[in-house]
Amino acid sequence: MNKIAHSVSLKFDPHLDQIEKDKKLRDGLSAVVLVADSLWVAGDETVRLERLSREGEGVYGGHVAFPLSDYLTLPAGEEGEADIEGLDVADGYLWLVGSHSLKRISPKPAKPVAENRKRLSLVETDGNRFLLGRIPLTSKGAVEVLEKEAEVLGARRVAGQVAGNTKGNDLTAALARDKHFKNFLGIPGKDNGLDIEGLAVVGGRVFVGLRGPVLRGWTTLLEMAVREGGKDASTLKLKKIGLKGRLYQKHFLQLGGLGVRDLCLDGEDLLILAGPTMDLDGPVTVFRWPGGANPKEESLVFRESLQKVIDVPFGNGRDHAEGMTLLPPNKQGRRSVLILYDAPSEERKKSKKGEAALRADVFELP
Repeated sequence: MNKIAHSVSLKFDPHLDQIEKDKKLRDGLSAVVLVADSLWVAGDETVRLERLSREGEGVYGGHVAFPLSDYLTLPAGEEGEADIEGLDVADGYLWLVGSHSLKRISPKPAKPVAENRKRLSLVETDGNRFLLGRIPLTSKGAVEVLEKEAEVLGARRVAGQVAGNTKGNDLTAALARDKHFKNFLGIPGKDNGLDIEGLAVVGGRVFVGLRGPVLRGWTTLLEMAVREGGKDASTLKLKKIGLKGRLYQKHFLQLGGLGVRDLCLDGEDLLILAGPTMDLDGPVTVFRWPGGANPKEESLVFRESLQKVIDVPFGNGRDHAEGMTLLPPNKQGRRSVLILYDAPSEERKKSKKGEAALRADVFELP
């Protein structure tokens, strides 16, 4: 197991951290990306993005929340969670993707057995999970801010998203005709159904990772090319780039039965944070796919062609690695990644009275 190089302290506004009576933002962070001195994160039970600003070596604070409804159209309104599972920055935009998954209702210890049996039979759709979009990002002083529309260096940038509704979007409509995935769209994400986690954007192409389905031990990255939809710049369209005119290319990777939890670029390579598909504790690994940021065609990548670079620690019912972002080189020129954890332990949340803190880990890349 790789040694943690050091830890980073994240300080949240206590009022913004308390998203419901018994739920805290810090307990469900699902995506992260660093932009200059701004660390952007998303919680899987909110309809916001969060910005933390660098306050010193290894400390981010100054927490500000940005409601998604100020920039994008939320199919289910502001009440339904967006379940944002991937963030990236490219060409002056902050990109985001929702899980696109269904959810099965969890039993509760205080509920009667009959009611809990019924809860396990219920599957829900949350329309805000079908988000794939981008929001202009501009600098104001030392921090980055989101804008619905901005002009930068003479170029107009407009917030936009792939067309969709409360039942799906253009991507899920295409996957519903795919021989590998059509049978998984009606299965909840945590049951090995369709579940997007991880996003990387490069050169006009968008990669999303699938936590599920995992097909006989193989996981999938989907590669898309996105364009503005004619006169309406707020609508993004998927180009035909795959075999037989598909709106995506499929890249199958042999990750030993693990699914994707996040993606990030490292030059021409893709770093893949991989973990269990199901709702359980298990191995968490960062793999490197050499040249994965620029595949020439659809891929089927055997384990021998992937580099295992980090074994990430995990806990018993806690500390599940969920988000990853590349950090700038240190003074010695070494690169590293920052990793956030879902269901963090109480040890990770230790802070002074009145603070809402969280500790993330930094791992050097070999």
